[in-house]
Amino acid sequence: MNDKCNGVRLPERTVPFPLSISREAQEALRRAVGEDGIPLNALHVMPDLSDFNGWMKLKAFADVYYQAAAERLAGQLRASVETVRIEEACVHIATPGGAFPEDYAYIDLHGGALVMGGGAACRAGAQTQADQHGIRCYGIDYRMPPEHPYPAALDDCVAVYRHMLKQYRPENIIIGGRSAGGNLAAAMTLRARDEGLPLPAALVLLSPELDLTESGDSFEVNRLVDVVLPGSLMPNNLLYAQGTDLAHPYLSPLFGDFSKGFPPTFLQSGTRDLFLSNAVRMHRFLRRAGVPVELHVFEAMPHGGFMGAPEDRELSEEVTRFVRQHLGRGQRT
Repeated sequence: MNDKCNGVRLPERTVPFPLSISREAQEALRRAVGEDGIPLNALHVMPDLSDFNGWMKLKAFADVYYQAAAERLAGQLRASVETVRIEEACVHIATPGGAFPEDYAYIDLHGGALVMGGGAACRAGAQTQADQHGIRCYGIDYRMPPEHPYPAALDDCVAVYRHMLKQYRPENIIIGGRSAGGNLAAAMTLRARDEGLPLPAALVLLSPELDLTESGDSFEVNRLVDVVLPGSLMPNNLLYAQGTDLAHPYLSPLFGDFSKGFPPTFLQSGTRDLFLSNAVRMHRFLRRAGVPVELHVFEAMPHGGFMGAPEDRELSEEVTRFVRQHLGRGQRT
């Protein structure tokens, strides 16, 4: 019998904010922790799975936060927005100002731990992408639990993509998502492929939540080190799945079969991101399947970025380059 500890025992310690990142990034990390060094987001506790009202209150609280953030951005956003319904999905269509190539489109899938982040945040996200890439952006305000568990959100995403294929050539569509939106971007691509739909030009997956089983190394190594996402989202994952196996590729796209075809993919994470293992493992799986893929890991970056530091601008420039490179298979002028 081997009594050796199955892991590395760490002494109690404080992990310092590194000097190897910009001053603005250091300040962003400092703002996210209390005087005791504990991440402020670690103080939030998710409701019990059976507590419908508790989840609805959490969503309402988050909506207020996201609304305020969207209002702060309002003066910087130039794209106009029209909200339409495509089957069961609410879609915010953001159109950049001035002349733009109308035969290209970007699908934007918001984050929010599969439960939050719709409404004002989704609209602002669509405007941001339209401004950034100079093309029309479709922000899918997908249905979420507890009212609409899986597969409602995925159904909405696939329905919108199917609808857009009537207007756009697949090689002229980019699908992007942040966090939970990265999950849905990859999952909808797998499902669309399985249903015989053509693949989009490329995917942009930022801090993607690709593994709802949370089996990767960073879920332990970066616990509490990630000041934005300091701990497990398993309550959210279970609420979303509503009894479906978390390892199913439409729930955890990391476990999909990429040998059957998958578009070029841009992956981003940070060394302090709780989801770092998702991006690292996805990168290796796509490489083994021969899928063109880029992996961008930023020093000390937590989940979702530094909220405006030079590193965030560098990431934005990398995404813009990737999108321009792959729209129309590089034929865009």
